[in-house]
Amino acid sequence: MLFRSSIMKQLLLDWGTPRPQTFDTFVVGKNAELLALLTGISQQKNSTLGHQMITVWGPSGSGKSHLCHALLTQAHARLLTPSHAVSEFIPTADHTTYLLDDCDQLSEEQQKEAFALFNHVRESGGCWVACTNQPPAQLTLREDLRTRLGWGLIYELHGLSDEEKLDALSKSAQSRGLSLSPGVLPYLLTHFKRDMPFLSAMLDALDQYSLETQRPITLPLLRELLQSGEANTSP
Repeated sequence: MLFRSSIMKQLLLDWGTPRPQTFDTFVVGKNAELLALLTGISQQKNSTLGHQMITVWGPSGSGKSHLCHALLTQAHARLLTPSHAVSEFIPTADHTTYLLDDCDQLSEEQQKEAFALFNHVRESGGCWVACTNQPPAQLTLREDLRTRLGWGLIYELHGLSDEEKLDALSKSAQSRGLSLSPGVLPYLLTHFKRDMPFLSAMLDALDQYSLETQRPITLPLLRELLQSGEANTSP
């Protein structure tokens, strides 16, 4: 049975330490071309118009938000999401790169301003990276914004296979000097949310709990951690 989200949230609050969302911590998988392009943008190596209007689509947990935050290292980048006020979608002189995450969830007013922002970025020679859960042709947005999202480069963000996830988690553990019993990582993969940010955070939580209890990371320790999460979320 999947781990309850309330218990997961409490565990990560108690034990987890958010990992920096950088290009170095992004697990590439089959997305090498996209990563190279975005890395170039962050280093201001791409200046042609065709490489400035980009739409990245993929399911929740595939890494879209991770890439947006990695691009924020650029000095003049600005991140916009459905949680931002409509007024924040108005372009400013301080920003030349605009990152729109979860475009598919924008309100009608936000979509209107996003359309105007797209035109501004295109005309001014800036950079636009929009992230959605579906390819532009399938989005239920304002027609003018939806068609603009299909004007530039479109990349599908490919999720990792189970084998790639296990390999990435194993390498992450090794790089931190963690010794895991053989069944821990497969258990994480089959009993929890399967996206990498969550799995990495759970590995961090296990590491912290192991240090606190002075015990090796084994399946019994993992189950004990889960029970502590259940206790912490009880009424």
